[in-house]
Amino acid sequence: MDDLLVDFLAETNENIGVLDSEIVKWEQNPEDKELLGSIFRVMHTIKGTCGFVGLPRLEKLAHAAENVMGKARDGELIVNSRIISVILLSLDRIKELLVAIEDTQKEPEGEDSDLIDVLHAIEHGTDTGPKKSVVAPVVDTPVAEAPVVDTAVAEQKVEGAAKLEVEDHADAGAKLEGVKEGKDKSIASQTVRIKVDLLEDLMATVSELVLARNQLLQLARSTREERFVAPLQQLNAITSSLQENVMKTRMQPVGNAWTKLPRIIRDLSIELGKKIDLQMLGNETELDRQVAEIIQDPLTHMVRNSADHGIEGPEERKAAKKPEVGRVTLNAYHEGGYIIIELSDDGRGLNVARIKEKALSSKIVTEEQLANMSENEVLMLIFRPGFSTAKAVTAVSGRGVGMDVVRTNIEKIGGTVELASVMGKGTSVKIKIPLTLAIVAVLIVEVSGQKFAIPQINVIELAQMSAGSDQRIEYINDTPVLRLRNKLLPLVSLRKLMRLDEDKVQNNDGKKKDQFVIVTQVGPNTFGVLVDRVYDTEEIVVKPLAPILRDITVFSGNTILGDGSVIMILDPLGLLGNIVSAAGQETALEQREAEALKRDHSSLLLFKSGNLIMGVPLIHVARIEDIDMKTVEQKETGRPVIQYRDKLMPLIMVTEGDELPVEGNKTVLVFTENNLNVGLVTDGIVDIADGSMDLESAHARPGVLGSAIIAGRATNIIDTNHYMARLHGKVKAAKKGETAEPIVLRKGSGRLLMVDDSNFFSEMLRPLLLSAGYDVQTARGALEALTLREAGETFDVIITDIEMPDMDGFAFTQKIREDGLWQCTPVIGLSSHSSQKHTKKGREVGFHDYITKFDNTALLETLANLTSEKV
Repeated sequence: MDDLLVDFLAETNENIGVLDSEIVKWEQNPEDKELLGSIFRVMHTIKGTCGFVGLPRLEKLAHAAENVMGKARDGELIVNSRIISVILLSLDRIKELLVAIEDTQKEPEGEDSDLIDVLHAIEHGTDTGPKKSVVAPVVDTPVAEAPVVDTAVAEQKVEGAAKLEVEDHADAGAKLEGVKEGKDKSIASQTVRIKVDLLEDLMATVSELVLARNQLLQLARSTREERFVAPLQQLNAITSSLQENVMKTRMQPVGNAWTKLPRIIRDLSIELGKKIDLQMLGNETELDRQVAEIIQDPLTHMVRNSADHGIEGPEERKAAKKPEVGRVTLNAYHEGGYIIIELSDDGRGLNVARIKEKALSSKIVTEEQLANMSENEVLMLIFRPGFSTAKAVTAVSGRGVGMDVVRTNIEKIGGTVELASVMGKGTSVKIKIPLTLAIVAVLIVEVSGQKFAIPQINVIELAQMSAGSDQRIEYINDTPVLRLRNKLLPLVSLRKLMRLDEDKVQNNDGKKKDQFVIVTQVGPNTFGVLVDRVYDTEEIVVKPLAPILRDITVFSGNTILGDGSVIMILDPLGLLGNIVSAAGQETALEQREAEALKRDHSSLLLFKSGNLIMGVPLIHVARIEDIDMKTVEQKETGRPVIQYRDKLMPLIMVTEGDELPVEGNKTVLVFTENNLNVGLVTDGIVDIADGSMDLESAHARPGVLGSAIIAGRATNIIDTNHYMARLHGKVKAAKKGETAEPIVLRKGSGRLLMVDDSNFFSEMLRPLLLSAGYDVQTARGALEALTLREAGETFDVIITDIEMPDMDGFAFTQKIREDGLWQCTPVIGLSSHSSQKHTKKGREVGFHDYITKFDNTALLETLANLTSEKV
C-alpha cells in the first residue's frame, strides 16, 4: 500500500475516534464554542486530506458534515439531538469507507446522497425530520436499490423516532463490525502518535545505555572473565537492536524535506518565464528527523539557484540546441552509513571567469590567492558569504545570501559539500551528511597520551611513518607536508596545536616513535592530521560542549569512552582553519612561512661523497635519480652523459678529476637551470636536515661554499653554481619553444653591498658574484648596513633580503630613500616570495627590481644592466 495512503488512514481513523467522543460532549454542552471549534478543525482536516490523496467520495461527505458544523459555529443553527445523530451517522459512514479503502486500497464506487441530502437540508434549515433510514451500504449496491425502512408510523411518537435513531446507529455499527470481521488488525491499530519530546528522551536514555554497554565491554576485555562473555554478548546484541529500533523511530523519508519544492519550481517558472521540470528521486530514503529539518533550507536555496542561475530561458536553450524544458534533478540515496543528496541541472553551468571577477570586486579573495587556486576551488567561492553573480537584485536572487547558508548548515552537522560544473552542460552539487546526529562513528586517536575522536565521515585513509617507511614528513619553510602519491598534503600537528608534551615523542630506547597521518577531507579540501597512535572506530554518543569551550573551533563536542574517560571530539572544519585562513587573508601556511622562516635556517639534502658528508640546499635539487652506470655514454669530447628526459645530461663528480664509476647503481642529484641539467654523482643519500647553519667560509674552495655543523657532523656545503658553470657556463633563458643555449654572461664591475642577516645565504651568493667580477661587501642586517652608510661607504648597487629581524628589506629601502648618501643607489630585493603583492610593495618603497631568491640568472642580468648603465 502507498505510504501516503497508509499515513492518511492512520491519521483519519485517529481523528474520527476523537470526533466520536467530542461530538457527544458537544451535544451535552452545545454552548461550548471552544469545543465546537476543535470539532470543526478536525473535520476540516479530514476533508482537506481526503482531497489531497484523491478520495472525492469521502471528501464530499466530509464537506457536507463540515458545513453543518460551520453553521453551528457561526450561531446560525441551533443544535439538537436530531442534528447530532445525523452527524454521527456521517462519521459512521466515513468509518465504513475507510475500512473499504484499507481493504481494497481504493475508494469504493457509489455515492452518499442519502446522507448528504439530509446534511444539506439541515444546513439550509429545510429538514423536517427523517422519512426513512439513512443507513445504506457503502459498496457496489446502488442507492436506489438499498433496503429502506419506512418510518412514517414511528414519526408519530417522539419515543419511536428516538428509538429508530438509536437502532440506526446500532445497525450502522453492526455493518462496520461486519466489514472488519475476519480482517487482520487495521492500519490505525498498527500506528501510534508519540510526542517528539518523548522520543528525544528515549533516544537520550538509549545513548546512556550505549555508553554503559561500552564500559562493560571494556571491563570484560581487561578482566577476561569467561563467565561474563556470554551475558555481555547478549547485552551487546540487545543494546544494538534497541539502538537501531529507536533510531528508526526518528527516521523519516527525505521526501518530507522537499515537499514544498515542486511549488517553488512552479512559481519560479512563471516568475522567470522559464520551463522547468523538477525530478525527485529517492524520496523514500530515510534520515534522522533532526537532520531533515536542518537540510530543508539548504535544499530550498540550491533549487532556487538552479532555477534562477542554472536553467536558461526557452530562447537561450533553443539556441544551445537543448530541450525547451530545463531539468532539475534531486536524488537521495544511502552510501556507507551516510545519506547522499545530489542536486543537478542541465543548465548553462558556472562561469569561472565571472566568478573570479566577482570574487575580486567583492574583495572575497586577493589576486595572489586567485592565481594559486584550482578551477574547483574557484567554483567553491560561490559558498562564501556575500557572494552573488546576479547582475541585479530581484525577489529571487542577487542579495548574496543563500549558498553560504547551504555550506554553513551542512558543515554544522558534520557533512560535506562538493561542487562540479561544466560550462554549457550544467551544474551538480553533492551533499554528504550523517544519518543521525545523536550517535556517530568516530576514529579514536592518541597524541602525547591523550585520546581524541575524529568523525569517520571525514576520514579518507591512514598513513604510517616509521623508520623503514618510504613515506616521511617533509618541511616546506617549517611547515610539515606529506608527499602522498606525488601530491603534497599539508599537515596539522595535534601535538603542537594542543600544546601537548613533547617528551612523549620518543620511545624508551630513545628512538623516535612512529607517527600516523589521518588523511581528512572537508569539502574540496584535503589535509592530514598528525597523531601518535590510532585505535579502532567506535560509535559514540555526542555530548554538547560546555559553554566555556564553545569558542574553541577545533572541538565539536565530547563523549565518554568505555573506560569512563571523557575525550574531545575534533571538528575537522576547525582543524582546517589552522591550515587555510578566512577569505581575503593569506593562507595559514603562508602566514607560518613568513613568521617561522629564519634566514639562518634551511633544508639541506645530505649525501655521501667518498668518506665525506656533503650538503646541498634542497631547493636547488630538481630530482634525485638512481642511475645504472652501464647506461652512461661518452660524448665526442669524452664528457660522460646519460639520456635524461629526451636530452643528454652531463654527469660530474663532486671533486674535479675523480673518475666516474663504470658499473653499479649510483644516486645522482639533478640540478636544473633554464632547461639545462647537470647530474652530480654521489655515493648515496644520508638524510634531509633542517636547522640553523653557521657557515664557516675558511673551508671554502671551488665547488664548496664552506662547512657547517649539521646534525652534529661537520658538513661541506656545495656550490651548485660552480657545477653548472663547469659544464654550461652561465645560462641564459630561452624563448618559448626554443632550446636554451649556454652562454657566458658579460662580466660586471662595480661595488655591491649584500644586506642579509643570514651568513649562510650570503656565503652561497658571494662566490657567484665574485666570479662575475664584482667587489662584494656584506652586512648582517639592515642596522649594520645603515652603520656603513653613516661611515660614508658608497656602492654601485645594494642587494637586500626582505625577511630580516629588526628591520625588513621594505623598511630598510624606504629609509634610505628618504635622504642621505644612498638615496639614489639602485636596490634589488631578494625574497622567496614572488607574489604580485610583494612586487607591488617593492616598487612602492623604491626597489629597482624584485628577484626571487636562487634565480641567479635574473640577478646577474639585472646587475650587468645596472652596472653597464653607470659606465
